[in-house]
Amino acid sequence: MRADARRNRERLLSEARAAFAAQGTDASLEDIARRAGVGIGTLYRHFPSREELLGAVFRDGLAELLDRSAELAGASDPCAALVAWLRTLISHAGEYRGLSVALMSAPYGRSSALAECSEPLRAAGERLLARAREAGTVRADVSMGDLMKLANAIALAAERSPEDPELADRLLDVTVRGLRT
Repeated sequence: MRADARRNRERLLSEARAAFAAQGTDASLEDIARRAGVGIGTLYRHFPSREELLGAVFRDGLAELLDRSAELAGASDPCAALVAWLRTLISHAGEYRGLSVALMSAPYGRSSALAECSEPLRAAGERLLARAREAGTVRADVSMGDLMKLANAIALAAERSPEDPELADRLLDVTVRGLRT
């Protein structure tokens, strides 16, 4: 990628992050392009769809989430490690209004920008879940797909209830009670 194209891409991502955080994932792509100092055609050359732009923004945080799962992989309490990772996932999904909805509706197993982000997360979570199951602290019928949907649902509930900053933690605590053997 040419240096000017790389700079345009980075400016677009920076403006998209700011717009998605302030206005939600339905923020105007035209406004994002304008604030980045480029035309809408440049935005679409880099990101052919809103989902592609969302995926690029979400990928930035993906490494952090994967690093966190690796840190927790050797924890002495596998169930607590899984819960800590879910808490990090919920926090990340809550950074951008509307991201949790986009993640819940992303087609799993299909080629899409959000699915490409979701699959490494699912694999990282599976490893933590497997350890908790092996330790006998999490029920055998709990699936990572269900946990990821629950995490996104909790993030969405917290997003829709900004007057209750403790809601996500309370909902995660209720969820964890249902996970335990």
